[in-house]
Amino acid sequence: MILALEGIDSIADAQQAVGRLVAVPEEALAPLPRGTFYASALVGASVVTEDGVLVGEFVGLEAAPGQDLWVVRAGGREHLIPAVAEIVREVNVAARRITIRPPEGLLELATK
Repeated sequence: MILALEGIDSIADAQQAVGRLVAVPEEALAPLPRGTFYASALVGASVVTEDGVLVGEFVGLEAAPGQDLWVVRAGGREHLIPAVAEIVREVNVAARRITIRPPEGLLELATK
């Protein structure tokens, strides 16, 4: 991604910004094509299996080399769910519900 930031006009300016968080107000976000969404719109959504079993709550994502990993918290544990169509079966932003089909053993890999 390439972007321009007001007040960063040189390589030296940019180097001072390395590692800093860049945030955009929600109302300034570009509209997305139908069927796509910003991950921030999912924060707090329920994550359930296709059988209706509650897995936890979507709390964010982690970028990974192969695909993003969705972070789902349940109690004091976190599940890292690969954001791939074979696992993430449905995302209903309006209903705040994500349906997954986790492969055997995935949910047992939760971290504390």
